Amino acid sequence: MAYDQNVLRSCFCHALSEMYKKEVPLYGDLIDVVWEADAQAVQKSKNMEGNGVINPDDVLPARHRVERHGAIRLGTAYELNTIRRMFSVMGMYPVGYYDLSLAGFPMHATAFRPDTKEALDKNPFRVFTTVLRMDLLTERTRKLAQKALAERQIFTPRLLALLDIAESRGFLTPDQCTDLISNGLETFRWHSKATITLEEYEQLKAEHPLIADVVSFPGSHINHLTPRTIDIDLVQQLMSDHGMPVKERIEGPPKRSCPILLRQTSFKALEETVYFKDTSGLYVKSSHTARFGEVEQRGFALTRQGRQLYDQILDRVNVTAVKNNLKGKAYDKLLEDRFKEFPDNLSELHDLGLGFFTYQLTPLGHRLANEGVLLSEEQLSPISLQDLLKRQLLTYEAITYEDFLPLSAGGIFNSNLGSVSQSKQLIMSADPDLDGFQRLLGTCVADEFHLYTDMQQKSLEICRQKLQLKEIMV
Repeated sequence: MAYDQNVLRSCFCHALSEMYKKEVPLYGDLIDVVWEADAQAVQKSKNMEGNGVINPDDVLPARHRVERHGAIRLGTAYELNTIRRMFSVMGMYPVGYYDLSLAGFPMHATAFRPDTKEALDKNPFRVFTTVLRMDLLTERTRKLAQKALAERQIFTPRLLALLDIAESRGFLTPDQCTDLISNGLETFRWHSKATITLEEYEQLKAEHPLIADVVSFPGSHINHLTPRTIDIDLVQQLMSDHGMPVKERIEGPPKRSCPILLRQTSFKALEETVYFKDTSGLYVKSSHTARFGEVEQRGFALTRQGRQLYDQILDRVNVTAVKNNLKGKAYDKLLEDRFKEFPDNLSELHDLGLGFFTYQLTPLGHRLANEGVLLSEEQLSPISLQDLLKRQLLTYEAITYEDFLPLSAGGIFNSNLGSVSQSKQLIMSADPDLDGFQRLLGTCVADEFHLYTDMQQKSLEICRQKLQLKEIMV
């Protein structure tokens, strides 16, 4: 009996969300705020008047309400490789490489997520997964980190046994799926008792707070879960209105008619009680700041050409901002002004090759296909995509961006960290290390551009077959 990866992923995502809601009640409040914002945004978009509130679940795509991304931080190759195995059982695979040294963090990352349109439509659960770069730590801190990480086991024996079963047999029974979810949750559960002394914690934190967060605990606690909204600017305002400790600005591109890539904001990390061992082995009370609540608005996926234009504009914005010490609203104004260079309507994004799209037959296209009217190579040879669009036989829609922006993630992390040490400059001068990361992972990461291209090509191939064409020239 084969198990359904999509169902297993959905069940795990729901269980993780319920656990995090209990651990961080403010996350539950954030879910309510997102629902409120989406309801208002839908109401406004439909020009509805009166007191009746539209349920966004009745209007938005089915995946929208359940959509979450989480984030965890790991310390070793073993931990990263085992997480890869666990997520693989749920139909989640490593996509993209993120060099976080750019933002001053001694770590790099990938995102585990479904890699097909069909699986994403079922449940697009993603986990942004970072691992320490030991080569970017000072020798003293590296030795302490390696010792502490070697002494912990973040996976239950039962989880490891279930992974062996899934890999060797190719299936899990319903009871084993239930066990996988409950044992998998233990890896992400919060622990208030640290595995190191307070003195060691302070040493790690002095070099970089994220090192302390990765190394100090017996598990890789989930540090945020992120719902998706259709109006992040409204969520930002409502979070402030509800008295949440919201960060000062939204990360990512400015607000646009055609949203691109990803915009994110968060409430600031909580200061939570933690107990550390002292030299006599007794626990002493202190605190740790790591977990926060994040919300995102996803836009359209950009091609390499589109991403290059995005990065060029953002680089110029950041150079000007540093030169003129622009922050907050001044930075946002500069960002908005400069991004007027980036086309902001769907047809331009399509015709200039800046975005990825899927193609479908129009009603006319369906009628011709159903009536058996052939657009044969004798009649219309050769035929191009532009010809089919011009004849209104095909239409298109933008593909959603399913991935992350390292500088935006850095902006979120930084807003929850406070000051960091001078070692940040040393970290920021480091080169990316994709090969080293893939060695830790035990496999290659997928190129997100290839996945979007594949989605686009598959949709075009379906259209070609329905219209009985030999070839559609792009």
